[in-house]
Amino acid sequence: MIASGGVAAADNPSPMPSAGNASLSAGFTPDPYRVRLPTGGPIDASEARGQDCDGFIAAMPDFNLFYNSASLPLIISVDAEVDTTLVIQTPDGNWHCDDDSGDGLNPSIRFAAPQSGNYDIWIGTYADASREEATLSISELFSE
Repeated sequence: MIASGGVAAADNPSPMPSAGNASLSAGFTPDPYRVRLPTGGPIDASEARGQDCDGFIAAMPDFNLFYNSASLPLIISVDAEVDTTLVIQTPDGNWHCDDDSGDGLNPSIRFAAPQSGNYDIWIGTYADASREEATLSISELFSE
């Protein structure tokens, strides 16, 4: 997957994502970088990740982002017609989860000082394990 402004397929050392991967460098264009993908899965995120995570996710990440950071924040958000959740494992191995910090029932996670490296991203469905469509948005400027 290649687009303008330094977007290319990632060399993915993490588990193979179900909906793709990208490599972005600070200042990427277009911003936001958007990907349409299915959400949800059979796994309860709160049990699988040992965190205060909500929703049902797939076993493998939905999307893998390799990000080369600079001084800008990194904002990962979801836009969907259903109530979605977001689970992200950052390059340092930490887990970050969100339910409704975005617009309406959409999740959004903002990393003020993002690390360079691999971000494994799961988009869950809140109420059940159904697979629904959503748009993953990766930005340095705003949340969707």
